[in-house]
Amino acid sequence: MTIEPMPFLNHQELDVTVTAVSLVGAQVESNDEVGFIDQVKHPSWWNAEVPPPRVGDRLHIVVLDASRNPARFSALDSDIQVARELRSR
Repeated sequence: MTIEPMPFLNHQELDVTVTAVSLVGAQVESNDEVGFIDQVKHPSWWNAEVPPPRVGDRLHIVVLDASRNPARFSALDSDIQVARELRSR
């Protein structure tokens, strides 16, 4: 029996693992599904005291756009708060 990966949903919160890092962002994975965090959606872009993402890092994220391939995520607290507000409606 094969278990299919579950697709991401907009405003969903997940814990992900960074699998690759580039100049424009980080590829992450959760349950064998791949997503991407643009550099401006990681706290290190806004705060020099936060280290940039590295392969193997675990991050708590929110899904911004599940329709893109790969899906787009954010690790910013402000985006996570917006998603929580939207889910509570």
